[in-house]
Amino acid sequence: MSLDDLAFDDRGLIPVIVQDAVGGDVLMMAWANREALERTFAEGRMVYWSRSRQELWRKGDTSGHTQHWEELRMDCDADVVLARVHQEGAACHTGERSCFFRTLER
Repeated sequence: MSLDDLAFDDRGLIPVIVQDAVGGDVLMMAWANREALERTFAEGRMVYWSRSRQELWRKGDTSGHTQHWEELRMDCDADVVLARVHQEGAACHTGERSCFFRTLER
């Protein structure tokens, strides 16, 4: 399978679920476009698309908390990417290891 097989949305984006390659924890969710995924393959680090800034961003460029990918998978509909990564430092901009650190109450 290749990037040509992915089903990007009408904005040219695809959601990326980021999972710790060792422990299996879900770390974060981000968006990517084709260029971000091409750079991810080329650089060995996760590159995403910032919808708010309308630009590419490499995880860890400002924080130092980088993500080196081990494996990229796509789901059965090819409209979501699962990135299995080796996380250095926190994944969340709050400083938490995972963005999913809060429990939703009933």
